[in-house]
Amino acid sequence: MDEQSKRFLLDLLHTPSPSGYEMAIQRKWIDYVKPYVDSIETDYAGNAIAAINEQADFKVLLAGHCDEIGFLIRRIDDKGFLFVEKLGGISQRPAIGMKVTILGKEQVTGIIGANAEHHGGVKDEFKFHDLFIDIGAKSKREALQYVAIGDVAVYKREPELLLNDRIAGRGLDNRTGAYIVAEVLRRLQKKAVNVGVYGVSTVNEETNMGGAYFAGAKIAPTMAIAIDVTFATDYPSVDRGKYGEIDLEKGPVLAKGAPINRNINALLERSADRLNLSLQYELTPRRTGTDADQLRLTGKGVPIALVSLPLRYMHSPVETASFRDINEEIELLVDFLVNLTGNENLKPVNV
Repeated sequence: MDEQSKRFLLDLLHTPSPSGYEMAIQRKWIDYVKPYVDSIETDYAGNAIAAINEQADFKVLLAGHCDEIGFLIRRIDDKGFLFVEKLGGISQRPAIGMKVTILGKEQVTGIIGANAEHHGGVKDEFKFHDLFIDIGAKSKREALQYVAIGDVAVYKREPELLLNDRIAGRGLDNRTGAYIVAEVLRRLQKKAVNVGVYGVSTVNEETNMGGAYFAGAKIAPTMAIAIDVTFATDYPSVDRGKYGEIDLEKGPVLAKGAPINRNINALLERSADRLNLSLQYELTPRRTGTDADQLRLTGKGVPIALVSLPLRYMHSPVETASFRDINEEIELLVDFLVNLTGNENLKPVNV
């Protein structure tokens, strides 16, 4: 990964993008991608859609969602404490004692309070609705000068570079996916492609996957690949017998299961062989839990695949991934796209 690319990834990770509030990060994604594509536009959902070789009949949609999980302000009490609702699959347990940034009339810093051990500590039955944010306000009236019901908040947590070319922080799920899509487009600029490539930084995946639906309905792709993250299981406390064996630095992860088009997977595996890259696999028997599920059901139906980045500590403030895995996933997708002829038969059964 060159320095320009790394700066772009870190810039995305610094930018708050809770689901439904992706405008700032989309602006940065658009500015980065624009020099490398034939066209770029947005839609009513908030997606950013970049295209290469639009005249081609065979169209490939790459979707990486740019939204992150967060908090939604649901109540302000008389003393000025803020109570929250879930914005996506966020948990109360990692939140205790964390700092947050509230995106209201202006950005406000708050802390999530924790009951002192001297007073009994945090109880085992502690629920999400028990969380409260302290912004320092002395009253509801004062708090309302800065924060309104329905404002959003994210952990105040900057990305950290770790040993062995690894990175940790909030919201790698899935700003890394939006980044990978952008980098694939950048690397395709100097290559010949026979198909139309549509790279989409999608919105709302963490809450309703509406961005994927808008994108698929608009583009009507021949095939779609969701670029997301999946659960690494290579750290203490994970039951690998139950959850499978997914490791950092052992390659991109392909999904296998009923929703996944086997022919697309075979083409991706062929690319991995050409590049001498290792692949890992996860099972998605019923649904993928990603943008791929909505993309599959748009228009007349879209063949889909899911390529994922191994990620430790999913939906916590310290999600951790490897730059090596990110680079290998970009290389895999570029090779896959360059080697498509536009005549591929994606039907599992032919007559």
